[in-house]
Amino acid sequence: MKISIVIPVYNEEKSLQQLYKEIKVELNQIEHELIFIDDGSTDNGFSIMKALAETDNKVKVIKFRSNFGKSAALQSGFEHATGDYVFTIDSDLQDLPKEIPLFIKKIEEGYDLVSGWKQKRKDPLIRRISSYFYNLITSILFKLRLHDFNCGFKLYRYEVVKELDIYGEMHRYIPVLASANGFKVTELPVEHRARKHGKTKFGKERYLRGFFDLLTVRLITHYIRSPLYLFGGIGFICSFSGFLIGLYLTFLKIFYNVHLSNRPLLFMSILLIMVGLQFFSVGLIGELLVKQTRKNNRKETISIQKTLNL
Repeated sequence: MKISIVIPVYNEEKSLQQLYKEIKVELNQIEHELIFIDDGSTDNGFSIMKALAETDNKVKVIKFRSNFGKSAALQSGFEHATGDYVFTIDSDLQDLPKEIPLFIKKIEEGYDLVSGWKQKRKDPLIRRISSYFYNLITSILFKLRLHDFNCGFKLYRYEVVKELDIYGEMHRYIPVLASANGFKVTELPVEHRARKHGKTKFGKERYLRGFFDLLTVRLITHYIRSPLYLFGGIGFICSFSGFLIGLYLTFLKIFYNVHLSNRPLLFMSILLIMVGLQFFSVGLIGELLVKQTRKNNRKETISIQKTLNL
């Protein structure tokens, strides 16, 4: 068994040495590799990681020219990982490497992804409250009962990370994406230490980004195979609402001779019907694109099978 540890790093120079030592203690008897991803840090962290790689051939360092975000860093680490199991752990020392054996024991029960659950968070109150509502809404919306989707301490089977394609802020929804692809997901309570060095990378702008990524994940996990169900449904609601308003106005005109040229409802009716037709058209175009993509994939599969038969 080989384990890959993927560690995204952004301005955490004071934590790197201690994190490295704690991980090495736990993996001393196990074949492993450590993959540090420098996400455009502006401190001296890259020099520290480079020095670690020069003294330990099990350490790899990937450096980004700019700060592209945690999702990009994780995706890069996944692409370079070669272990049977892949760990992700944040570089701020708030997760404890001593719990690595517990994750391994849990995943060997038959799971594909084990996500950490910080039961007693050492974060500011506003972050704990926002995290609670985020996890609650995500659990309800995707019907996946986890308490902490965004915990950076996770263990994956190799097959899982090779299926993932994350960008933006979609690292928050990795358990959802894995579950949607048929992998078994569970969680494990973990200890959470207070931050000793540096400052949190959590900002207010992430609320808006997280909301947009929530919509994206909902789309690709529920409607990617049939986009007409989403856009057609919205279009039907809009058009039918416009039709009902128009029917009501027609009734007023016929039976009460009410003038409609100055009625805002008339324009609302027309607008709703037009918007509904546009949504419906988008759904149909999406269906055509999905059908063409499936057709191309089927041709590639047949071509591969013929090549293998030869």
